[in-house]
Amino acid sequence: MDRYEPLKIEEKWQKIWEETEAFSAKEIDGMPKMMLAEMFPYPSGAGLHVGHVRNFTIVDVLTRFYRQQGLNVLRPFGYDTFGLPAENYAIKTGTAPQEITKVNIDNFRKQAKKLGFAIDWSREVNTSDPEYYKWTQWCFLQLYKKGLAYQKESYQWWCPEDQTVLANEQVENGKCWRCGHEVEKKKMKQWFFKITEYADELLDEIDNLEWPEKIKTMQKNWIGRSAGAEIDFKADNGKNITVFTTRPDTIKGATFIVLAPEYQGLDFIVTDDCKDAVMKYKADALKKSEVERQENKEKTGVFTGSYAVNPATKEKIPIWVADYVLAGYGTGAIMAVPAMDDRDREFAEKFDLPIVETELVDRDLYGTPKVTYKMRDWLISRQRYWGCPIPIAYDKEGNPHPIPEDQLPVIIPEVEDYQPDNSGRSALAKAKDWLKVTIDGEEMTRETDTLDGYACSSWYLWRYASPHDNKAAWDSEAIKYWEPVDYYVGADHAVAHLLYIRFWCKFFADQGYLPFREPIKRLLYNGYINAPDGKKMSKSKGNVIDPLDVINDGYGADTLRTYEMFIGPYDMDAAWDPRSVGGVYRFLNRCYNLLGDIKEVDNIIIRNKTIKKVTEDIHKYNFNTAVAALMEYVNELYKVGASSEDLVTLAKLLKPFAPHLASEMLEKLDADDEWPKWDEKYLVSDTVTVVVQINGKLRAKLEVSADDLEDEKKIMDMVLSDRKVQKYTEDGIKKQIFVKKAKLVNLVV
Repeated sequence: MDRYEPLKIEEKWQKIWEETEAFSAKEIDGMPKMMLAEMFPYPSGAGLHVGHVRNFTIVDVLTRFYRQQGLNVLRPFGYDTFGLPAENYAIKTGTAPQEITKVNIDNFRKQAKKLGFAIDWSREVNTSDPEYYKWTQWCFLQLYKKGLAYQKESYQWWCPEDQTVLANEQVENGKCWRCGHEVEKKKMKQWFFKITEYADELLDEIDNLEWPEKIKTMQKNWIGRSAGAEIDFKADNGKNITVFTTRPDTIKGATFIVLAPEYQGLDFIVTDDCKDAVMKYKADALKKSEVERQENKEKTGVFTGSYAVNPATKEKIPIWVADYVLAGYGTGAIMAVPAMDDRDREFAEKFDLPIVETELVDRDLYGTPKVTYKMRDWLISRQRYWGCPIPIAYDKEGNPHPIPEDQLPVIIPEVEDYQPDNSGRSALAKAKDWLKVTIDGEEMTRETDTLDGYACSSWYLWRYASPHDNKAAWDSEAIKYWEPVDYYVGADHAVAHLLYIRFWCKFFADQGYLPFREPIKRLLYNGYINAPDGKKMSKSKGNVIDPLDVINDGYGADTLRTYEMFIGPYDMDAAWDPRSVGGVYRFLNRCYNLLGDIKEVDNIIIRNKTIKKVTEDIHKYNFNTAVAALMEYVNELYKVGASSEDLVTLAKLLKPFAPHLASEMLEKLDADDEWPKWDEKYLVSDTVTVVVQINGKLRAKLEVSADDLEDEKKIMDMVLSDRKVQKYTEDGIKKQIFVKKAKLVNLVV
């Protein structure tokens, strides 16, 4: 029997799969389908990292699992290529983003193939390919036609370093998420998508999604629907200040009013003697992100010098400015009821303002019923060269006009200098000939802003259905067959991207272009792979693990894939452990070596138990315990001997995790890869319930066989791999106690 040589075996099967187009998917009437995709990556020059490998391997395990079960499976791939990294590299080196993007994509593709992913490469998409962004521009025009793409002037975050506008979620602690430079607020005319038009449906449908609860909660909080009322308070200057409150019944307890620093009518409210202090406070507040303002425990504010009349008590109450009130939420003005609201109480206590207990009044008695949202319309303008050009041009009066659809795509022009200037326009403004365009016989000037990259990733899942269609963004029949996506896997973009893709789905369904209103059936949100010391991997720290280093060290792709599934529950962060990588390699080596010692034995019971365990674990996304079950199965086979049927079963169950080795084993055993089925009659055994207590509190119950109860190590292994137990033991276990007679495990943490 020859020895296990992973690199040789992997090269062989990767060549076979490529030559036979093994993973090419086509619509087949009447055949059940399964479509799976990961959140597509940005192809950086650094290439794939082990975090990508975990993300992609989850998709691949499910892809191969369902293929082996006879489903028609589509697993496409693509690249999210627009954005600042390529543009900054171009500014620094003079290399066109188009060139560096091609190099990076070629590298990513090469690495993904080396990992043995079951990808239909004929469906590859790239957001910076004109044949792709032509349809991103078409999508923009559909939204524009319906009034959901519009311009307005407003304060926006501006990064002086990157010379571009940033969305709220791209500002972290007052700094740009990309370059770390301090940001500022700038009043600019920008393009927006009216996502708020779909706020209610986006919120109401969340509970029906088969998504992780934490992601659903984050989306609910981001939308932030509040039902209440708008109430007018008459100010000293005779004008009304309209406040929004969710508790109009507490109006008698309102002892002051608080305005957001950006409140539009602020200049007319501030008295002359308070103006300097208010304007300075406003300028300071504009430097903070909204998240920072909301989370700041130290309440700050300044008095405007003016008062307003509480319509319920007829008393004059002071008007203050404070940054814990946001201009975009409600009206940008609140009535402060410190006896009923913690934030108002903190503010009142700091500035010695009245706090009065209040009787509640009838909610419809004051004000007009109103529903408001935390979510804002989606700011989509970016002052970047390397982005999808917005298909708009302006006439001599500055009025916007859509570029006719037959003139799409608006191609990104070549320029010599990619550096934006202080004019607020992107480097596209330097392409003088490109700026001129004729529409309906009139010469106009093109828009020089480009679209936020999230626009390009809001529809790519539908492009996968017909990536080479030059007549439509997606083919309606192909969409009907393949989508919505059955599994979507990622570790980032918990809010923005997922909300945007849902918004576009609902919009295009309303236009008759999509036969469904939710784009993703099931979402899996995986944890990160951290450095061995538990810290986040980063190039600056020099602690990044390169997957190709692991492969080329002799371990091979199968070891890397299997290790990343075995490292822990897929949705929890895990630290890289080089010793465990070696352990997984030895396990795969033992699988292969069993081929050299086939015996005539009958292991029907353990075989059926393993089939059931692995199958159910994969269905539950417990990939780590599925691998553990395979390891246990191999241990048993070494004890009692392995028949050819045992090894065929092993190879079939192993294939989603280690496809190269499994394919080699199945070839040597002259067997197909159809997923095995278990027979319940071989699974009948006495079971007992083991109770698990942590610090004396009941935390889990495990069903185990009576035979397993005799093996303390086995019981403890099962307990420690249980996800409920892991949740309560993250900080370590001080003591383990197993009381066999009482069927009890007690852990002290």
